[in-house]
Amino acid sequence: MAQPTHEWRPPERAWREQDLFDLPEDGNRYEIIDGSLHVTPPAGPDHHELADDIRMSLRQAAPAGWRVIREIGVRIPDGNLIPDITVVRPEAPRGRLWTDAADVALVVEVESPNSRRQDRFTKPALYAEAGITHYWRVERGDFGPVVYRHQLVKGIHYDLLGTVGPDDPVEVSEPWPMRLEPSDWPR
Repeated sequence: MAQPTHEWRPPERAWREQDLFDLPEDGNRYEIIDGSLHVTPPAGPDHHELADDIRMSLRQAAPAGWRVIREIGVRIPDGNLIPDITVVRPEAPRGRLWTDAADVALVVEVESPNSRRQDRFTKPALYAEAGITHYWRVERGDFGPVVYRHQLVKGIHYDLLGTVGPDDPVEVSEPWPMRLEPSDWPR
C-alpha cells in the first residue's frame, strides 16, 4: 500500500485561510466551509478546456479594468472558496491569492461529476450569503454546455435569470452587456 507523500494533521480548531498554505500542491482543490476543510479532486481536461473557453469569452467582452480569473480564491463568511472563474471588479486590489467577495461581480462554476452537489446547492448558498451579485453554473448537456444564469435577490438567495443552451446565442447583461455563444465552446 502506498504511503502518503505529505503528512498533515487537522488543526485543533476550525480551519482558517492561513492553514491552506500548509497543504500540498497536489492538484486537489482545498476550500473551507464553516471552518471545515473540503477537498475536491482535480477536474479532467474537458472541464478545464470548457472553463478556459468561457473565461476567454468573458475576457474578450470585458470592459477596461475588469479581470476574469481562473481559480482565484474568494473569501466568504466563515470560509474560502475557489470558483472555476471569477470576475473581479476594476477597483479590486491586485496581486492577491484570496479576493474579498465584495470585489466579485460574477462567479462561474463548471459542473463536474465530483462537484455536482457543491455547484448546485452548497456553493450558490454561500456565494449568495457573501453578497456576490451573479452566479453561473455550467453543465455539460447531451448536446453541449448549458449555462444557468442566476442573480442575487434581496441579498439572500439567487433567482434564475435564464438558461442558455448550447445552440442559443443570447445577449446578457451580467456582469456587463455581451453576447454569449455556447456553440463556440467545447461539447
